[in-house]
Amino acid sequence: MAVKLKLSRLGSKKHPFYRLVAANSETARNGRPLEYLGYYNPMTNPPVISLDKEKIQAWLDRGAEPTETFRSLMKKCPD
Repeated sequence: MAVKLKLSRLGSKKHPFYRLVAANSETARNGRPLEYLGYYNPMTNPPVISLDKEKIQAWLDRGAEPTETFRSLMKKCPD
């Protein structure tokens, strides 16, 4: 079972809100995640990114692979 760190979309049409999650790679985008790692709200100015760095590092140590989008959000987060 490969674990991916990815985004799960919430919000209504044209008003997205994303949760950053750790999920099985075979799980659907909005399927049940293993753990919630933070959130990303692109609709505010500036966009709000909140990450739990300790949980993310724990998943990376266990061999989880972040998606490209997840990786770019980690770089943008000021923490």
